Amino acid sequence: MLELKHVSFHADDVEKEIIHDISLTLPDDRLVVVTGPNGGGKSTLARLIAGIEKPDEGQILLNGEDITGWGITERARAGIAFAFQQPVKFKGIQVIDLIRIASGRHLTPADACEYLSRVGLCARDYIDREINASLSGGELKRIEIATVLARSAKLSIFDEPEAGIDLWSFRNLTNVFEAMRRDIAGSSILIISHQERILNIADEIIVIQDGRVKTHGPKDEILPTLIGTASAVQPCLRTEDPDAVFGTRS
Repeated sequence: MLELKHVSFHADDVEKEIIHDISLTLPDDRLVVVTGPNGGGKSTLARLIAGIEKPDEGQILLNGEDITGWGITERARAGIAFAFQQPVKFKGIQVIDLIRIASGRHLTPADACEYLSRVGLCARDYIDREINASLSGGELKRIEIATVLARSAKLSIFDEPEAGIDLWSFRNLTNVFEAMRRDIAGSSILIISHQERILNIADEIIVIQDGRVKTHGPKDEILPTLIGTASAVQPCLRTEDPDAVFGTRS
């Protein structure tokens, strides 16, 4: 279980707080989607949980242990996985090696290929390729998701996983996330997304606006308030286009 207690954060080059006094509990065995207007602090919240950024105030606890001062490596070792909105390139590292590093064990090529096939990649075409500029953004995104699958983490965080991928892969993302929730006992998934298709598979939805939690609750209660209303926090939810997010990403 992950807990945030009165967490606040501001960037060095921005005077106003990006995250203001957020308190949340993310229980085990839940798929939680964070949504809301652009610039509201959604991606910043994910980066704080992953340890990429450190809060100015408040605490972050994992299974009751205070991890506020831990870096990204310590949190990764504790079972937190993070998939970037724009995947990192690793020149000189082959796909199979990256998946092995993520899994923490010496996978056979067949094992590594299984993770690639789950994200819609033909394994024999990718297993020996380098993680470099020869891969498209969509290919890099799917390979990164495969590495998160290989981690079998306690908490997997995805920052707009639909960004930059093709429509076929986007339609299958929901299957990937549902399989993760089903197959990794005791794990939780946190997804930053505006996509109705992804919001529809959530157990809980958190709406972030102006660095604060605007609302948080079960999907069946929250999703109807985000569709077909004039609310200021209503995302322009899209059902098909995986890149159809509104405005600048936060």
